[in-house]
Amino acid sequence: MNMHLWVAFLGASVVISLSPGAGAIASMSTGLRCGLKRGYWNIFGLQIGLLLQIAIVAIGLGAVLAESEVAFSAIKWFGVAYLVYLGIRQWRAAPTEIAEAPPIADRGISMLGRGLLVNASNPKAVVFMLAVLPQFIDTSAALPPQYLIIAATMVAVDAAVMTGYTSLASRVLKVMRSQRQQVTMNRTFAGLFFFAAAFLATVRRSNPI
Repeated sequence: MNMHLWVAFLGASVVISLSPGAGAIASMSTGLRCGLKRGYWNIFGLQIGLLLQIAIVAIGLGAVLAESEVAFSAIKWFGVAYLVYLGIRQWRAAPTEIAEAPPIADRGISMLGRGLLVNASNPKAVVFMLAVLPQFIDTSAALPPQYLIIAATMVAVDAAVMTGYTSLASRVLKVMRSQRQQVTMNRTFAGLFFFAAAFLATVRRSNPI
């Protein structure tokens, strides 16, 4: 991959990562409840899920997903159900005494798993990558090094953006003192998860974006 092509891909990666989606919502939700330091577990999980998506496209399974209604629907509805679960969990989250102590998050491995599932259960992202990544691949050159560059670029950009979302939300912890404020914010993020689930439910194979 030459420098000109890489710069173009870098720009595309920034736009894709900044676009509001389930990953951004999960990052802000985690930052709100757990702070930035523990929020890195979620960010790491999101990046593992992103690498899995890239690997699926690289080995050709993305084409199968794009062509198979059954496979696409199965993963899509799993993703919808998981986002609904996250929304319910956020809605029912108990407020914490932030003025006295920082909130205690779930185990790091659990947060990592949730981040992974948020990205891995989104077939729309895989089909989108299947449509976008080939535009930045030089078929006359070796493919593995190019996919490694693509993966490293996307993960670096997405990790930085998700860190920004998490950090932004974590700052809200410093001003949210009352339980009523926390409940309102929890339910706002729950609504965003429900909205993301509803949006994913409308996605069709013929409309990968």
